[in-house]
Amino acid sequence: MEDEVRCLSHSQFGSPGDVVQLEKVKLSGELQEAEVYLKILASPVNPADLITITGNYAIKPLLPSVPGNECVARVMNIGSGVKNLSVGDLVVPFRSGLGTWRSAGVFNATDWFPVPHDLGTVEAATLTVNPTTAYRMLKDFADLKPGDTVIQNAANSAVGQIVLQMCRKWGINCIGVVRSRPDIDTLKAALKSLGAKDIFTEEEFATTDIFSDTLLSPKLALNCVGGESAENLLTHLAHGGTFVTYGCISKKPTTIPASVFIYRNIKCCGFWRTNWTSENHGSPERVRMLEEIVAMYQAGELQVPPTEFVPIENFREAFEGVQGKKCILTYE
Repeated sequence: MEDEVRCLSHSQFGSPGDVVQLEKVKLSGELQEAEVYLKILASPVNPADLITITGNYAIKPLLPSVPGNECVARVMNIGSGVKNLSVGDLVVPFRSGLGTWRSAGVFNATDWFPVPHDLGTVEAATLTVNPTTAYRMLKDFADLKPGDTVIQNAANSAVGQIVLQMCRKWGINCIGVVRSRPDIDTLKAALKSLGAKDIFTEEEFATTDIFSDTLLSPKLALNCVGGESAENLLTHLAHGGTFVTYGCISKKPTTIPASVFIYRNIKCCGFWRTNWTSENHGSPERVRMLEEIVAMYQAGELQVPPTEFVPIENFREAFEGVQGKKCILTYE
């Protein structure tokens, strides 16, 4: 095996555009019996990846480091002892921190999960972070049944859009909150087409009386904004409901009055997908979840958010972001 690999790496923490460099390295030698050689086809750039590069994430990689936690890859060769994969398989990472921003690599075979050949490139490349985050938050924190209500802020985020679609599939009302913007009516219509029962701006949600209909009283609130937006979710959450925080994009603290706990018996929790993945690596539940999400894509019950493919040579463009789209690195 001999190949020239293009990869992104950084040897210090800092602003991604400043510290990440494009490198070319040689791969050579024979595969060990438990190893696979993969050609990586597409690798998403997620906010957590960029925060990790700054050194401000909960996990700090050893330096130098190749960033990236998601991708879709093709198996090009396998070691003599590999039983779970075959040459030609499409695979996605089964473990975080593998360093997926590279055109090819040699990895342990057990760290990869095969997906169907007819799964789209974007669907496969983005399978393991946002859809699993949405799935676990809807499954693990409240006993949701058809007709129940979930509320969420940042409803137009990648996770938020998947939450809307999963709620539609499972018969759950989902009411979303977004920041106001000039094209707000267009955005509201797009999110309702994904399954939202209603969409409010932050200002509208603060004063809405939609929950005077007790049948819509929310059992679960999903917060990734923090600050006043999170506090408004708490205000509308039903007695005995559950408030889950999985991000804080506003970087503002959330104030929770004692009455939320004492008089309304609300449970406040956090969710970190990386931790759940680590604790459930290889578990039957994790495999079942991934298979179910793949089946949703194949059945047309889920669609991916808008994406932009960016050649690895233009990686800084991907770091800066393309308005309203998730950026995915490519290697052709």
